[in-house]
Amino acid sequence: MGNTSAVPDNMKLSVICRLEPGCLGPQGADKIDDFCEYIAQEMQALNTDHIALNVVPRNDKSLPEMQFNVLGKKMTQGQAAKYLSSLDQSLDDFEAALEGKLETLIDQYMGH
Repeated sequence: MGNTSAVPDNMKLSVICRLEPGCLGPQGADKIDDFCEYIAQEMQALNTDHIALNVVPRNDKSLPEMQFNVLGKKMTQGQAAKYLSSLDQSLDDFEAALEGKLETLIDQYMGH
């Protein structure tokens, strides 16, 4: 079975998830910064021995919603998936967990 032990922090897949203000409704632009601060602690649960996650507002539409880096070098989604696969991890599983967690936290924040 592959290498499932923790990788050094500098070798972790760094994932920057940029949230659209619109995910918080019509007033999202006024709330997105507070929301990202509100969820910071909760999102730490998605950090693993192989992934370091950072959730930030997507204030610049020219930047991608998801950005992947290892050793300070940008990677495509395909490269990130291959990198995690080499560590017996799944990018699809991570993205599904991220999406589910965000949905739950948005509902909590919006009072649903």
